Amino acid sequence: MRSADIRQAFLNFFAQHGHTVVPTSPLVPDNDPTLLFTNAGMVPFKDVFLGRDPRPYVRATSAQRCVRAGGKHNDLDNVGYTARHHTFFEMLGNFSFGDYFKRDAIRYAWTFLTETLGLPAEKLWVTVHTSDDEAERIWKDEVGVNPERFSKLDEDNFWQMGDTGPCGPSSEIFFDHGPGVWGGPPGSAEEDGDRYIEIWNLVFMQYDRDAEGTLHELPKPSIDTGMGLERVAAVLQGVHSNYEIDLFQNLLKAAAKATGYDDLQAPSLCVIADHIRSCAFLVADGVMPSNEGRGYVLRRIIRRAVRHGHKLGAVDPFFHTLVAALDAEMGDAYPELRRAREQIERILLKEEQQFSRTLEHGMGLLNAALDELSGDVLPGDTVFKLYDTYGFPFDLTADVCRERGVAPDEAGFQRELEAQRERARAASQFGADYTAAVDIDGETTFTGYEQLTDEARIVALVDAEGNDLAELDADQKGIVVLDRTPFYGESGGQVGDTGYLYVDGGRFQVTDTQKQGGHHLHQGVMLEGRLVVGAEARPEVDAGLRTATVRNHSATHLLHKALRLVLGDHVQQKGSLVTAERLRFDFSHFEPMTSAQLAEVERLVNEQVLVNAPTVVEEMTLDEARDKGAAALFEAKYADSVRVLTIGADDFSIELCGGTHVARSGDIGSFHIVSEAGIASGVRRIEAITGEAALAWFHEQEACVQRLGERLKAKPEQVEAKVEALLERNRTLEKELEQAKGKLASAAGSDMLGRTREVAGVKLLATELDGVSGKELRGMLDQLKNKLGSGVIVLGAADKSAGKVSLIAGVTKDLTDRVKAGDLVNHVASQVGGKGGGRPDMAQAGGSQPEALPEALDSVPAWLDNTLS
Repeated sequence: MRSADIRQAFLNFFAQHGHTVVPTSPLVPDNDPTLLFTNAGMVPFKDVFLGRDPRPYVRATSAQRCVRAGGKHNDLDNVGYTARHHTFFEMLGNFSFGDYFKRDAIRYAWTFLTETLGLPAEKLWVTVHTSDDEAERIWKDEVGVNPERFSKLDEDNFWQMGDTGPCGPSSEIFFDHGPGVWGGPPGSAEEDGDRYIEIWNLVFMQYDRDAEGTLHELPKPSIDTGMGLERVAAVLQGVHSNYEIDLFQNLLKAAAKATGYDDLQAPSLCVIADHIRSCAFLVADGVMPSNEGRGYVLRRIIRRAVRHGHKLGAVDPFFHTLVAALDAEMGDAYPELRRAREQIERILLKEEQQFSRTLEHGMGLLNAALDELSGDVLPGDTVFKLYDTYGFPFDLTADVCRERGVAPDEAGFQRELEAQRERARAASQFGADYTAAVDIDGETTFTGYEQLTDEARIVALVDAEGNDLAELDADQKGIVVLDRTPFYGESGGQVGDTGYLYVDGGRFQVTDTQKQGGHHLHQGVMLEGRLVVGAEARPEVDAGLRTATVRNHSATHLLHKALRLVLGDHVQQKGSLVTAERLRFDFSHFEPMTSAQLAEVERLVNEQVLVNAPTVVEEMTLDEARDKGAAALFEAKYADSVRVLTIGADDFSIELCGGTHVARSGDIGSFHIVSEAGIASGVRRIEAITGEAALAWFHEQEACVQRLGERLKAKPEQVEAKVEALLERNRTLEKELEQAKGKLASAAGSDMLGRTREVAGVKLLATELDGVSGKELRGMLDQLKNKLGSGVIVLGAADKSAGKVSLIAGVTKDLTDRVKAGDLVNHVASQVGGKGGGRPDMAQAGGSQPEALPEALDSVPAWLDNTLS
């Protein structure tokens, strides 16, 4: 039975028993910040079990994509060394949310395994928790499981979501491969053998564990089950290893072809076949290779696969070529993989090329260190050097060490890593932030969404050293805290407002506004008069700067959406900065944007500006925002009530944001992208301008074209053609100049032959040339060798202003068995601060001591005489 047929049979079976078929969720969980990846079938339903996410169904079934390659659940180190560990796997599950319980869950499992799949009952072994007499009775008395193929276990059969919360006993079903395979039944001393393999786990969620560890009965007990597709496929297809099932065979063949290694049993091929699945699906779900978080785990998996391909003899990039085979195998079941195939291939190729450049050097260092190792522990400083210089994650070095029977010094590696972090932290200490000393009860009421001025009371004053003050005098710098303010405090990428605080007879200039502990901190200097705690003040935001800032902020939202439309859904915000002058937006993308892509993004944003749609601001719950399609980091922590901004026509951009924005999209005025560049692996940065800044930029460009036209004596529309004509003329002149130089060199060569002398019966020409480049020396040498017929030539050129020497040596073919051009040129180069090399008949060198060239060339006759004698 094919794996695809098993998957569909499972979903069909539970659909026929009243379960809603729920599509697989992304590998990046949207409801659990404690998880790097979705690592079990129940993860998408976690909030449903907790009662936080009501669904229109009480029974569900799914085939959930899972990754276990980081955090608490990490199988990465075992992949390739065991028959059943994977970084990526599919979990088939059925779930009950307060509907059916143990009896139905047990019957469904047994019926599906023995009737739908046709597994013999005598080959199955069942376990329950030691306290679960109810499940034991159902299995033995109602289902009829043989008591001799039944175990009651303790810790292995109790499941919990966390230290507190829903939990309960579980029941596991094992398949017995028979006495031909070593191992004992679950609970025995030989249970770690491969004879009995767990294929299904039924969790009976019936308790709520409180902080004291007491178990309370849940009012609505639930069911969570999980059956590994790969393990069941191995059982049904009569193979012992998961890598022998149909899902892997074509991947293994593709990996063998790509690496030129034809042993399909090779552990390295298993690693590659496993890793292409996790890498491809992670990229399809928006994860990009990077140096932190999920992206770092993805990078580790890619590099591990590339290293194993390198081990098998692969020279050229190969890993990305396996996406086609994976698509053929799993694209029908998971169309998101097929849709993202080209993008996945591009990202994997770029990452592979980047790592391949350092892999050979890093492996050389590692293998040399292992060869020279006297003990069985690789020093931590070597492990760190591989990590820091060659990008080898610790587990990749550990993988190689494992193959050589060596253990890496992880403690030493961590010490080196922490020392580097300390150096980085020390380097970033630009100065203390005195706002950290502010500690005031209550919070500031922000009124800046509706107005730019207000009436407020001063609740605190702090000087530049962080000391509380009762008053602030003229020319004194400090922080002012008000009970209410229209000044926006820096957050979400938007800079803080500036402006003035007015009091009777006084004025305080606000140069920045920050947020801290619920308060807005107005930083600045007292220009005149005095501020006193408890006094009334009139805050007034700089309207011009605020207006320019909100244009850029709203444009950032439109830019984010436009990038996703043009580049793909993998685009995610990685940072932003919004000021009055311009906006900066960092986003995940794997390659530079083309001119056409940038033009299309700019067109989409300006299209929304011209529509002049009203900006809609709504307060709603996080779940409502998610259902509305708001863009946000949903794994991050948000308040129960969130602010949702809709900008543009037809809900063009919907994002969670607490910043200030334009009333209508047309208020942005115009939008122009100034630059696009890479700032880190997989992260690009766009800088753009809006409104008056964009208008000024257009005017300057127009003026620039006008000035060029005046110098070229052309109209603005003729400038491009004029410049192209000048460039073509310049290329023609450069060619003519090269030809002229060649003729001059030929003539000079004829003159130089008069400087030839004879040494030990061999003609020798060793001379210095003026005004000749290193590139021109090669052509002159060839001409001189032809004219000389037989002999040895050394030419040198000195550039004293640049402190450079160029050397070339030539030996005619009839003399190369007696004189080597490489030896000769190195003899001269060693005297002018350089070295070189080449073929026996021609060699080049450079140096850094032009003043020593004459004496070095004078030494050639003696060297040649000594060589020939």
